[in-house]
Amino acid sequence: MGEHFELTASIGGRIQRAVVTEIAASLRELDVDGVALIQDYPAGAKPPWCAGWVLVPWPNRVAGGTWSYDGVVQQLDITEPENGNALHGLLTHSPYGVSAHTTDSITLDAGISPQPGYPFELSTSVRYRLVEDGLFVTHRLENTGTRSAPVALGTHPFLKLGSVPTEELTLYINADTHIEVDERLNPSGITTDVAGTRNDFRMGQLVGSVDLDDAWSDVRREEDGSSLHYLEAPDGSQVQMSMDASFGYVQAFTTTDFATDGGMVTAVAVEPMTAPADAFNSGEGLRWLEPGEAWEASWGIRYKLPGQSQRS
Repeated sequence: MGEHFELTASIGGRIQRAVVTEIAASLRELDVDGVALIQDYPAGAKPPWCAGWVLVPWPNRVAGGTWSYDGVVQQLDITEPENGNALHGLLTHSPYGVSAHTTDSITLDAGISPQPGYPFELSTSVRYRLVEDGLFVTHRLENTGTRSAPVALGTHPFLKLGSVPTEELTLYINADTHIEVDERLNPSGITTDVAGTRNDFRMGQLVGSVDLDDAWSDVRREEDGSSLHYLEAPDGSQVQMSMDASFGYVQAFTTTDFATDGGMVTAVAVEPMTAPADAFNSGEGLRWLEPGEAWEASWGIRYKLPGQSQRS
């Protein structure tokens, strides 16, 4: 859907490649040394299950599409009718423009204009840059309007590890708290310690044994504030989701009917989020940008060979 942009590089004796799309600035393909790290889907097809989308100015859901600003109820379009919610922000079907493009990097831009439910003006961009072991991604949001604007962001990549069936991969989520949800998949206001529960992925669980549309908070952080979550193959190789300090939440979603050229397969999305679902109502993780203020946040996908340390 929309124009596609290919990135290629040869860094550190390895070969990197990515494909990014114009619509939703979506990450469509990524491989290192020929090992695919993103689940593919048929050329020309709509991304299955929001694959690769950039989610801004909120990830996940706004319950009922309603929230209040300065005492005035705001009504967003309902884009998840089965649950009656506003899903995944305002740019998921929008074309982005290209402001910079080299062989190994690309920056895409899109603006958000004042509209029902979100009476603010933003300039947004996302930069994809190939690095030795994968991809480094930087988002930038700037308030170009005249009043303080609430913002959050996320992304929706489906990770894979070469030819290993996804159900045979082990998922690690390095987070201590699980966010409980109601029947419409919005936070119930209750969070639980994962220790001793089925929601504890700190020691890993086999993807084929779980059914997930779940979020976690209290991510375990490195000294620089970043966090790391990953899939591991039986041989010890890993595809890692690395998130900087701006991302305090992570969502995992599994499906057994992700459409590929070879038919339906099991797929798992590991989604960095700066705020959880319904942040416009709870305020949790929500950032307010003043007029003229900008904010950047970064994440990356890395391929680690068997025996390499997680942070090497």
